[in-house]
Amino acid sequence: MSDPSTKQRIRAFLETNFYIADKSLLVDDASLLDRGIVDSTGILEIVAFLESDFGIKVEDHELVPDNLDSIDRLVAFVATKRAT
Repeated sequence: MSDPSTKQRIRAFLETNFYIADKSLLVDDASLLDRGIVDSTGILEIVAFLESDFGIKVEDHELVPDNLDSIDRLVAFVATKRAT
């Protein structure tokens, strides 16, 4: 089960740092790239946020959509990194 505060912190970061004209597009399981919410530069901003806010290190091989392309995937990735 994911930590609700992790999800809230990630959602707040996205809403604050990226232009989201229609907040209904920011659904937990929606692709951030496909919805045009972030681009490749935005992914780097998200990584910097995850590293500073959650105290994790994102390795180069972990920069893949399976880890970073939705709120749900971000929450799961943070949980996995914090558990190790």
